[in-house]
Amino acid sequence: MNNIDKSIFDNLCINCLGLTPSGYKLIPAAGGDRKYYRLQPESMRILGVIADNKADSKAYVSLSQVFQGYKDEWSAGFYIPKVLDSTDDFSHYLVEDVGDVSLYDRLNDGQLPVLMDRVVRALVSMQTVPEDKWERVVAYPPLSKRLIMWDLNYFKYEFLKICGIEFDENALEDDFERLANDLLTIPHNQWGFMMRDCQSRNIMLGGHDNQTPYFIDFQGGRKGPLLYDAVSLLWQAKAGFSKEFRMQMLDIYCAELAKRRNIDPGEILGPLPAIVLFRTLQVLGAYGFRGLVQKRAHFITSIPAALRNLADIISFGWLDKYPCLHELAEDLVNLPKFNGVENYPGKLVIKVFSFSYKKGYPDDLSGNGGGFMFDCRGMHNPGRYDEYKLLTGRDASVIEFLKEKGEADVFAEKAIQIVIPTVERYLKRGFTSLQIGFGCTGGRHRSVYCAEYVAGKLAEMFPHAKVELIHREQEIVEIFN
Repeated sequence: MNNIDKSIFDNLCINCLGLTPSGYKLIPAAGGDRKYYRLQPESMRILGVIADNKADSKAYVSLSQVFQGYKDEWSAGFYIPKVLDSTDDFSHYLVEDVGDVSLYDRLNDGQLPVLMDRVVRALVSMQTVPEDKWERVVAYPPLSKRLIMWDLNYFKYEFLKICGIEFDENALEDDFERLANDLLTIPHNQWGFMMRDCQSRNIMLGGHDNQTPYFIDFQGGRKGPLLYDAVSLLWQAKAGFSKEFRMQMLDIYCAELAKRRNIDPGEILGPLPAIVLFRTLQVLGAYGFRGLVQKRAHFITSIPAALRNLADIISFGWLDKYPCLHELAEDLVNLPKFNGVENYPGKLVIKVFSFSYKKGYPDDLSGNGGGFMFDCRGMHNPGRYDEYKLLTGRDASVIEFLKEKGEADVFAEKAIQIVIPTVERYLKRGFTSLQIGFGCTGGRHRSVYCAEYVAGKLAEMFPHAKVELIHREQEIVEIFN
């Protein structure tokens, strides 16, 4: 931590507490770019935060003060970490430290139904704080057609196009317009404070027994359909809640919201299909940008789960009124690109690719930045002969050609000897991802044979690793071990 940051936090602590911390411990970043420091000694139970966006930081500090004041006055049933002090420009602030345990950490806990019941009821309490309490301090205008279209086009540019999916742009925009109009017909008695990113990583569990839910990261809050937050929580990709559990929690949510707003609980779930679709597309856009563009592993490994949510949406018939989106969703959920992307806890995943150099290197979806790449173009190319052009390195005649004339086995064995020490070291150190690529001109003959050879040998040699063979140009994925 540099001196100027330390001096700023020192001054904030002196102003609000009359003492200076003995040190600062950086907390590993999650999804955003804010920096969090745990003040020492830890018994102070205070975090120092350096903002990544001053407007968002101002909104967070201001909303915290509004919600804390409202809670103190009305004993509302929700909790947020208390902001203790901030700089005048909101670039730095001090906030109550409620610990390291998030709801995400407890998703496999036997007490999850009880915890979720508390979270859902607390969410309604926060959402229904009167608008006149918070409308002047939010950083963003109410959800509107413009904002909806921004999110939908975020999905288009940061996920669809990056995945190389072809589509009719006019037809897609027609569906976007249709979906936006459906969202904006939600009755305004079902609107209120929309947290915007209500998911289990943004709900900390504090108190003496880690049972009290605290909402964080609500700086993007604005006026919007309240059901959006419940959907964000229950359809969070990696949470993997069952349909039955989602509906159980939605029943609790609707009953609580109906009681506070004096509306029919049956009306609340009317816009559910449109909101689930909108949220799923929005998070795929975020995963595309944060994962496929910025190469952040957590977001990449969330993509398959989000695509499973999209598959559910298809099966429920919720895409039937959006024909272009329906067709694109079918293409997305069948993409082989994301097979095997998810984490396998405690296991090294070795991905062995064949590819064409004309189409670029294989994407590294682990977030590690790449691995070994072997150039097979120096071998005698069977693709130059008519009898082999339509075959691949998996066909017997091509294999025979490469063994006799291409010295493929010698090349592949040398590649294995280069890779072995790294595999052994990765296994000892508990690493989870290694990528190996074999490229040739067309990604059809030489590279396919070498990738097959090496993947099979590594699977035999390292049974404790998970070996995935990916022939990118043929869209073939095979899994060993």
